[in-house]
Amino acid sequence: MSNSQMILVAGPYRSGTGDDPVKLAANVRAMNETALTLFRAGHLPVTGEALALPLLETAGSTRPGDPLYDEIFHPVAEQLLSRCDAVLRVGGPSEGADRMVAQARAEGKRIYLSLSEIPAAV
Repeated sequence: MSNSQMILVAGPYRSGTGDDPVKLAANVRAMNETALTLFRAGHLPVTGEALALPLLETAGSTRPGDPLYDEIFHPVAEQLLSRCDAVLRVGGPSEGADRMVAQARAEGKRIYLSLSEIPAAV
């Protein structure tokens, strides 16, 4: 039996960026790099950004923090986390990522604070 987990990678997206598109993209890349490591360890990594950002673009969001962003961004991550086994908190300060950890805790899910805590799936 596999011990593969579906793990939400939660880290800063807007925090500390001033909504600079280059910095936002760097934050997404950092989460994606972490997700790739998890995938190569046999897990199914997911990020809220991977689902929310295309929806925001399609909905016509013009900037982080606009009404469409508020409607879609965090609610997508919250629903996604409800279907995950665990959350991996990465990166620096982030109110949104900390909300994901609090939600995971409330739902009784595993919370990891580093990749080294997560065993490879077999």
